[in-house]
Amino acid sequence: MGNKILKTITGPYLKGSAAALVLLVAALFYYGRIAGHGWITGLCALAVALVFGAFCLILRARQRVWVNTYLENIVDEIDATMRYATRNHPLPLCILDEEGVVLLANLKFKELYPDTVIMKSNIFQLTGKKQGDFLPEEPDIPALLQTHERIYRVIPAYMNAELHKTAMLYWIDVTNYEKLKKIYNSERKCVAHIQVDNYDDLLSSSPDDKKSLIAASIEKVIRQWAAKMDASVIRYYTSKYFVVFEHKDYEKLVAEKFNVLGETRAIETDADFPVSLSIGVGVGGKTPQQTDEYAVFALDLALGRGGDQAVVKRGSKVDYYGGTLQVVERRNKGKSRVMAHALRQLIDQSSKVIIMGHKNPDIDSFGAAVGVARLAMNQQRDAFIVVNEYNHSLDDFFQAAERSGEYRFISGEAAAEMLDRDSLLVVVDTNKPSLAESPGLLGKTEKTVVIDHHRKSEEFIENATLSYVEPAASSTSELITEILQYLADKKSILRLEAEMLLGGIIVDTNSFSVKTGVRTFDAASWLRRSGADTALVRQYLQNDMEDFRQRASIISNAEFLDNGIAISKNEGAHANAQIINAQAADELLDIKGIRASFVVGETASEVVVSARSLGDVNVQTLMEKLGGGGHLTMAAAQIRGMTANAVIARLKKLLLEIAGSGGGPFDARR
Repeated sequence: MGNKILKTITGPYLKGSAAALVLLVAALFYYGRIAGHGWITGLCALAVALVFGAFCLILRARQRVWVNTYLENIVDEIDATMRYATRNHPLPLCILDEEGVVLLANLKFKELYPDTVIMKSNIFQLTGKKQGDFLPEEPDIPALLQTHERIYRVIPAYMNAELHKTAMLYWIDVTNYEKLKKIYNSERKCVAHIQVDNYDDLLSSSPDDKKSLIAASIEKVIRQWAAKMDASVIRYYTSKYFVVFEHKDYEKLVAEKFNVLGETRAIETDADFPVSLSIGVGVGGKTPQQTDEYAVFALDLALGRGGDQAVVKRGSKVDYYGGTLQVVERRNKGKSRVMAHALRQLIDQSSKVIIMGHKNPDIDSFGAAVGVARLAMNQQRDAFIVVNEYNHSLDDFFQAAERSGEYRFISGEAAAEMLDRDSLLVVVDTNKPSLAESPGLLGKTEKTVVIDHHRKSEEFIENATLSYVEPAASSTSELITEILQYLADKKSILRLEAEMLLGGIIVDTNSFSVKTGVRTFDAASWLRRSGADTALVRQYLQNDMEDFRQRASIISNAEFLDNGIAISKNEGAHANAQIINAQAADELLDIKGIRASFVVGETASEVVVSARSLGDVNVQTLMEKLGGGGHLTMAAAQIRGMTANAVIARLKKLLLEIAGSGGGPFDARR
């Protein structure tokens, strides 16, 4: 090493001097001969040059010895200093080879494991950590390790940064920091907004002498629940509460699955439906305002899903708890009246109305769209219905509508060119942007109306001018019929329109057998008085023989699981798989002992699942885990990138997880 350093320093100068001497000797030889001195001058110069060169070589050799000795002393001193500094370093540290064997450890590190031989031991066996924890590919994310009630952040420093072999680990004690962090996180404030579902209907259904008792019982349950968390409770309306509690109590709520929902349902009333709560919880906001916004969003989602559940919004993540009750029908039609007049005002303020349902529309979506078109035409506004494609179950209704010449059907592309700021976009029978007939139309106009009967999920059409999402309704056709009752008399709608709306109600209620309330029959009665021919509607809804055979095959091949679960597969790929699956799932519920049915089939591009239940299984939350949605007793999902068999396997796994979660197989919660 000394030779190399000396050569680097003196080499250029020696080479320059040697070259100069050679040139000087050559010059003296030449000029000596010219001056008549012969070779004497040159030989003398050569002798002097040789003596000088020998002197330089001897001097360089002595310097080399001196430099080597000096460097060896420095290296020894540095090595001793490094060993001392490493051994007595205030932080625990150790050096590992590429296999994780400890090559060197200081005194502080040995104090971490006083009863263990550190040298030559394997760090991964010693700590129980994996190699990726200590030596990650991203060193900016150090490992945390707890030993002897102390927490250390382990920071690696590679001895060879390119090869990532030998490494030195620095152990920094962060116990106090982690404890402070834990205290901070546990004491962060969470916000909950609570609303009593159908509070007015509940009191109006009770005798006068029990109204105050029921109201007091509800408040007692809520305040006792909050008292267990040392939470602050404010009732800011007769049926609404604002609660603030700490994050550590939120974790208890999740572990208990918000048992206040069950405690509230246990309150005795004289109404024909139980007391239920909708709870929206905001967690993890950067500011108190953002946390409150999370809670308001979660409450709106809980109400949009039918109530009797808690919804937690934590950043971009949303979790659901409860939701085991059927949605209670509101007997008061006040909301329908308000929505009807608001919709008419928006129509009057618009130059034209464009209506669209969901992809592959069914009769409920199509009938609702036609009903809205009639509302617009009655207000002397141009109405256009967006239909890109439809399945053959809608053939008869669609062809009858085209033959009538009353309606203008356009594609999504044509609607996009037509939309402007003065246009009104009405979306029916879906509140999910991804399921809309033409999602690209959303956001192209300042006025958007959403009318739907499906429960809300995290994905829904935002910033709608008017949103009428009523999960208690049997169908969107029922909602449109109620709106028509307030904005038009029975002579203002055509018989065909009444039949389409009645067909939508019949299909979505499975011929008035599920999700059918008093208002459903009221709507059907009004449509019947408006000229709807029930025999003709039934004829429109008839299936062909091939569909009947396909449905019979699905039912005969069904697999019956424990606890009344039936699962079947629609073999092959069919364009009408969604309709056939739904019909087969409905018929499977007619079998004695079956409480929930699932039918899986394939179209040309995706797997479709239809789920039905009698109310014991929350098929909505099951389908949401597959990317779909719906209602407690009726839901569906469309899945891309999986086979039907893979979806069935996934469905069975979800059912097993629910059964093993403690909630029971008929209490499907997230």
